[in-house]
Amino acid sequence: MQRPYNFSAGPAAIPAEVLEQAAAEMLDWHGSGMGVMEMSHRGKEFISICEQAEADLRELLAIPPQFQVLFMQGGGLAENAIVPLNLSRAGTVDFVVTGGWSQKSAKEARKYAAEVNVVATSEDSQFTTLPAPAQWQLSKGASYLHLCSNETIHGIEFHELPDLKALGSDAPLVIDFSSHVASRSVDWSRVGLAFGGAQKNLGPAGLTLVVVREDLLGHALPICPSAFNYQTVAENRSMYNTPPTWGIYIAGLTFQWLKRQREGSLSGIAAIEQRNIAKAQMLYDTIDQSAFYLNKVAAHCRSRMNVPFFLRDESRNDAFLAGAKERGLLQLKGHKSVGGMRASIYNAMPIAGVQALVDYMREFEQRHA
Repeated sequence: MQRPYNFSAGPAAIPAEVLEQAAAEMLDWHGSGMGVMEMSHRGKEFISICEQAEADLRELLAIPPQFQVLFMQGGGLAENAIVPLNLSRAGTVDFVVTGGWSQKSAKEARKYAAEVNVVATSEDSQFTTLPAPAQWQLSKGASYLHLCSNETIHGIEFHELPDLKALGSDAPLVIDFSSHVASRSVDWSRVGLAFGGAQKNLGPAGLTLVVVREDLLGHALPICPSAFNYQTVAENRSMYNTPPTWGIYIAGLTFQWLKRQREGSLSGIAAIEQRNIAKAQMLYDTIDQSAFYLNKVAAHCRSRMNVPFFLRDESRNDAFLAGAKERGLLQLKGHKSVGGMRASIYNAMPIAGVQALVDYMREFEQRHA
């Protein structure tokens, strides 16, 4: 029996193979007599799980050795405070504001940084485009520059990360990649720190991934809690306090699933990226070729992960959602701050799921146009 297709923005769908393996191992992990949720985080069984998860992630994302991989808690919202607590040095931090999440990030950073400088924003376009990096008003001597590389609510994505050095800045780039992590490759030569909640592409809510360059460790403000000090977490291999063990385990299974993915001659992240491009193109083409639906985001910065769209006659929204649910197409209602619809098509969403959505959209249009 086909499971419904879950288009939730997060917590989001997890690959069925991962869920099946977790179910099979629920009561007894590899003959240990314990489920993963029952293990000591300092026992050899869980340490092996954690070490394998980190090794697989490093391989998948080609993370250079000068970066530390930290498994933390608190989600992306907590990192909005934890990043300035560790990196601001009580100085000026730069922000590019391109949607709801970067707005939240800038607001939180004001509690800890001496000054938050919004170097660019697309608010005047209602967050339907990205400000060109050449026009950013960068601060001299900023502690870092923060941007959200995929805005889940507004459906905007930086398909290429900015080269801050080419813009005349020595500030490290901090990216919130919560909603596109592991959906594409990362140019680590342009990144100082990347963080993301796991609940969109990596696993269940509760785990937060931080990838931080080693030279950025050791600068936390005195008020930074010990459990949130990146240097302390790194020195203790993410075991300073009890980590989110179940989340790490599921993420590890997801990394192994990603390594098994194939598209022609491509494998791993390269394969999943090609699949994600194809899924997004299929959905955007359906919207663009229709007089019934509308996507407001500029074509060059449309998200591959989160596709917001609107029915031009919004009085039909409830009927659209009800019909979608009847067909096993779930969680398509847009964010409350934006309205309309939103299809989140993360790694775990198969092409067949997007095809089912497209078929339904065309059918609904034919019946109501």
